[in-house]
Amino acid sequence: MRPPNSQPSEASGSGAKAPAHETVYQTLRKQILFGDFAPGQAVTIQGLTGSLNVGMTPVREAIRRLISDGALVFQGNRRVSVPILCASDIDELNYARKTIECEIARRATSRVSPEDILELQAIDDALDRAISTGDVAGYLAQNYRFHTVLYSHADAPVLTDLADRLWLRFGPSLRVVCGRFGTQSFPDRHKDILEALRKADSELAALAMGRDVAQGMEQVSLGLDEGN
Repeated sequence: MRPPNSQPSEASGSGAKAPAHETVYQTLRKQILFGDFAPGQAVTIQGLTGSLNVGMTPVREAIRRLISDGALVFQGNRRVSVPILCASDIDELNYARKTIECEIARRATSRVSPEDILELQAIDDALDRAISTGDVAGYLAQNYRFHTVLYSHADAPVLTDLADRLWLRFGPSLRVVCGRFGTQSFPDRHKDILEALRKADSELAALAMGRDVAQGMEQVSLGLDEGN
């Protein structure tokens, strides 16, 4: 399953390569999502053209799209940077994520097959291994993958797109907190979600998702407070 907003490298059935601006967008999007750019870090066209070895036009287009996604913000004097979350931002993100992602989990519950649940279990097993070994990059990747694979079964493209944009906003801060306090400081409610899926209990799945979101965002908030 492809995560929301991801694009294949080649057009379906045509063998054509994706446009340069799409490739740059997906590359930068992934780097922001998984915290390769820190909150507050300036992003420049010149710097990106050098690091990505591409022209200025696709970089400009990618930055424009990422600003629209909320993944980057203008800071004046034509500077663009990764947003720094304040307490009110985290409160809003927590509310929005619970509202949207609980509903997506509710819808996905009636649509997942036993094979889909086994795939999600395998992802959660990989997540557990990342937590136990302190693999921050692995934790971030598998945590995101669990949610996006689950959401891909909900048949709710609008809600899923909104959820994915919210992940872009807190991803860099999540990476900072994991780096400061380790992966074991983060709770994993995915087993509760998996149990609800096995029971085909949509309300229980929504409840478990709400707890997963709330605890994760609380850890982000506490971690950022302690780091300041």
